[in-house]
Amino acid sequence: MSLLLLIVCSVALALLWQEVRRLRDRIETLEAAGQALVVSDLPNESVEVIRSPALQRAAVVRPAPEPEFGFLAAVRVPIIERPQLPFEVADEWEAERQDVPAPSSSRFEDVFGRRLPIWAGGLTLAVAGVLIVRYSIEAGLLSPWVRVVFGLIFGAGLIGSAELALRRDASIRDPRVRQSLAGAGIATLYAVTLASAHLYNLIGPGSAFAAMVLVTVLASALSVRFGAPSALLGLAGGLAAPTLVGAGEPSVPLLTLYLALTVGGLCALGRQQRWWWLGALALAGGFGWGAMLILGGALDLTAALTVGFYTLALAIALPLLLTGERAALLRAASSALGCAQLAALVALGGFAPLHWGLFGLISVAILWLSRREAIFVDLPALALGVALLLGCAWPSPSGWEMTALLVALVAIHAVPAALRVWRQDARPVDAPMVAAVAVAIGVLPALHFHAAVVTLVGVALAAGVAARGWRVAGRADDARFATLVITAAGLTALAAVQLLPLAAWASVAALLCAGMMALADRAGDRRIERAAWALGAATLAVLAIDPGLGRAFGGAGDGDFASWIVPACVAAGMAVRSRGLRATVIQPATVALGYAAAAQLVPATVMPLVAAALLTGLAMTRRVAVLPASVAAACIALGWSVMPALAWARTAVIAASGAMVPAGDWPALLDTASRLACPGAALLAAALLLPQRAEVRRAAIGVGGALLGITVHVALQHAVGIDGEASFVARTTMADALWETLLALAAVGAWRLGVRDAAPVLGAAALAHGLWFTGLVLNPLVVLQHAGPWLALSYAVIGAILWATPRIVPGTGRVRDGALMGVIVVAAFTLLRQASHAPMPLWTGTDAGEQIARSILALVLAGAFLGIGIRRQARDWRLASLALMLIAVVKVFLFDAAGLDGLARIASFAALGFSLIGVGWLYSRYLPDASR
Repeated sequence: MSLLLLIVCSVALALLWQEVRRLRDRIETLEAAGQALVVSDLPNESVEVIRSPALQRAAVVRPAPEPEFGFLAAVRVPIIERPQLPFEVADEWEAERQDVPAPSSSRFEDVFGRRLPIWAGGLTLAVAGVLIVRYSIEAGLLSPWVRVVFGLIFGAGLIGSAELALRRDASIRDPRVRQSLAGAGIATLYAVTLASAHLYNLIGPGSAFAAMVLVTVLASALSVRFGAPSALLGLAGGLAAPTLVGAGEPSVPLLTLYLALTVGGLCALGRQQRWWWLGALALAGGFGWGAMLILGGALDLTAALTVGFYTLALAIALPLLLTGERAALLRAASSALGCAQLAALVALGGFAPLHWGLFGLISVAILWLSRREAIFVDLPALALGVALLLGCAWPSPSGWEMTALLVALVAIHAVPAALRVWRQDARPVDAPMVAAVAVAIGVLPALHFHAAVVTLVGVALAAGVAARGWRVAGRADDARFATLVITAAGLTALAAVQLLPLAAWASVAALLCAGMMALADRAGDRRIERAAWALGAATLAVLAIDPGLGRAFGGAGDGDFASWIVPACVAAGMAVRSRGLRATVIQPATVALGYAAAAQLVPATVMPLVAAALLTGLAMTRRVAVLPASVAAACIALGWSVMPALAWARTAVIAASGAMVPAGDWPALLDTASRLACPGAALLAAALLLPQRAEVRRAAIGVGGALLGITVHVALQHAVGIDGEASFVARTTMADALWETLLALAAVGAWRLGVRDAAPVLGAAALAHGLWFTGLVLNPLVVLQHAGPWLALSYAVIGAILWATPRIVPGTGRVRDGALMGVIVVAAFTLLRQASHAPMPLWTGTDAGEQIARSILALVLAGAFLGIGIRRQARDWRLASLALMLIAVVKVFLFDAAGLDGLARIASFAALGFSLIGVGWLYSRYLPDASR
C-alpha cells in the first residue's frame, strides 16, 4: 500500500513540475518571437482575426499585391502569413486559424506517451533497487555486505547513467531521462545506507550519520546539476526509505536524526535553488513521520526526547532555512504544526514533566520568533491556547505539577505580554494573553482541586496589569483595558462562587455590576458597560433560582431577605444616576428587586397593596424620569389582578346566560378589593399624574377603570346577596337596575370630568347590559321575578342613554329615535303589565280591564309621539304615532269590542273617537301640508 501511494504521489508531483516547466519555456519562446518579428502598420480591423495576443506579436503581415485590374483596387486585402514558431505555438496557430479546438487525442498521447513513461521508469528503477535488497533479505541469497555493496553499485550506476545522458544530450534531447535516473540513484543510496545502519548493524551510528550526510550532499549536488526533478525524487525516496526497507523496530533516535538531516538538506537545497515548494514538501513529510512516531505507541524516555527535539527542529530551526515570499508563511505553519504535535506528545505520553518541558521549549521558541517576523505575532496565543486545553484535559495532576504549569504560563506568556501591553510596540494579542493566563490561574486549579484562593491570584494579575494602563493616553481607543478589567471582574465572581454561599452570589454580582458601570463611566469605555450588563443579567439569573422567588408570586418559599435587598439597594443607587436607555433597564430591575425583597418579609395577602403603593408613590412624584419604574410597578400590580379578573369573567359569562349565580360564586370581596381595586386606583393615579403620551394615558385609564368597575360589580353582587331561587326572583331586577344606573352615572361623570373617551364606553356598557338582561334573557314578561320600582329605573336608564347618544356619538340621531321609540313602547306596556297584573309573566294570562288599558296606552303613546314629531319636525315620530293609532283602532274593533258590552264598550269607542279627532286636529293645526 505504501509503495502504491509513493508511486501515485511521485507521478503527480512529476506531472506538476513538467507542466510548470513547459509553460515557462513557451512564454520565453513567445516573448522572443514577439521581439524578433515585425508587424506592418495596418488598420486594426485587418488583424482582428488573430485572437491570441502572442500570435498577433508573432504574425508577419505584408500588404496585398497590386491587382491587375483597376476595379479591384477598392477591395485589396492584406495577407497574413503564418510565422515560423515552435510546434506547440504552431498547433495553436493552426487550431485558431481553422476556428476548431486542438484534438484531445494529441493531448492524451502527449501526456501518456511522451511524459509519463520516463518518470515512471525512473521511479520504477528506484523501487526496483529497494525491492532487490528486500528480496535478497527474504530469500537469504546474499550476505549483508554483498547486498549493501550491490545496492551501492546499483545506485552509483544509476547516477552514472544520468551523467552519461547529460553528456549525450544532443542525441537523447530530453532532460527528463537524466533527471529520473539521478533521482532513482539517490533513493537507492538512501535505502542502502539506512539498511546498513539499523537493519544489518554493519556500520555504527557515526558511520551511518556520515553516510546519510554524504547522500544528502550528493542529492543536493545532483539536483543542481540535473534539475529540480532529481531533488523531488530524492525527497520521495529519502522519506520513504525507512518504510520500504525497514524490517523490525527501527531505532527512533537514529531514524529521527536521519529524517532531520533529510528534511534539513532539502530545505537548504530549496533555499539555494529558490524552490520554496521543495522545503514545504520536505517539512510536510517530516511532520508526517513525527505524527506516525507519536501515534505509533508509547515512547521511552530517550525516544520521547529525540522525537521532541526532532519536532522542535521541524517547527523552529529548519524553516529558518527557507527564503522567498512564502517563507514566512511556511515558518508560521511549521510552528503551529509543531505546537500541535508536541501537544499530542504531552497528551499521549501521560502528561509527563519531560513532555511538558518540550512543549515549553517550543512555546519559548515561538515567543522568540514572534519578535523577529510579523507573521509570528499571533502564534504565542496559539501556543497558550493549546497549553490551556492540555491543562483542562490533564486527568490527575498533583498540586506541585499544577503550580509548575501555572508558573510556566506566567513566565512564558503573561510576563512578556504584561511588560509590553502598555508600550508603543504593544500587540493586539498581549492583553488577551494576560487575561487568558489570569483565567487559567483561576480555572485550572478549580477544575482539579477547588482551590478558590488561587483564583484571587488571577484577579490580582488581571487587575494589576489593567491598573498600570489607567494613565496611558488613548487607553479607551482599543480593548486592552476593557479586556483586563472584564477578566478581573469575571474571576472575582468566580472566586465568590467558590468561597461564598449561594445566598451571597447575587449580592456580589450586583456589586460588581455597579462597580463596572461606574468604572465604565469614569473610563469612558462602553465595552466595560456591556460587561456590567452581563453581570446584571447574572444577578437576575442567580436570583431566579433563589428559593424565595416564589414568595413574590404569592407562593411559599424560604428565601433570604439579604440576598434580595442588597441587589435592590445596588440597583436603586444605579437608577438614581442613570439616564436614557440605562435608566429604562435599571429602573424596572430596581422595582422588581425591591418588590421581591419586600415579599420575603410581607405576607402574600398584603403584596398586592405593596405593588399598588409603590406605583402610587412613583406617580406622586409627577416626574417623567420615573416612567420606566412606573411601568414595572404597574406590571407587577396588574399581575396580581389577572387571576381574579379571569375568575370574574368566567362567572360573568355564566350570569350572562340568564342562569342564577349565587353571591358566593363571585370572587371574594376582600380579595377583589386588594387585587383589583387597589391596582386599578394606583393605575388611574399614575395615568392622571405622570406625564406620558395621550394613547398611553387612555390605555391606563381604561385598564384602571375596568378594574375598579369589576370591583364595584363584585361588591354589588355581594351586597344584593342572591343565594337561592327566592332571592333570585326577589332581587335580580334590583341588581341589574342598580348596576346599569352606576354605569350610566359613571359615564356622566367621565363626560363631565373631560374623560371623553371613557364616557361612550361606559354608556355603551350600561345600554348593552339593560338591553341584554332587562330586555332579553331576564325580561320580567318571560322570567318570573318581583321587579318592583327597579324595572322602571332600568328602562329609564336605557331611555336616558339613548336620548344622550347623538350628543356623544354625532350622526346617530335617526337611529337613536327608532331605538328610543321601541324602548318607550316596550317599557310602557311592560310597566302596564306590572301595574295591572301580578305575577308579571305573560303566561299567566290577562283580563278585560288590562286589554282596555293597553288600547288606551297605545292611543296615549300615539299622541305623545305625534306631539314630539310636530315639535321636532321629525317625520319618524309622526309615522310611529300613526302606526300606534292604527294598531289601537284595529285592536279596539277586532278584539276589545268583541269582549265588551254596555258602558265599557261605549267608553272604549268614545276614547278611540276622541283620540282620532285629536290626531286629525293636530295634523290640520300644525301640519296643514299633508305631504310633509
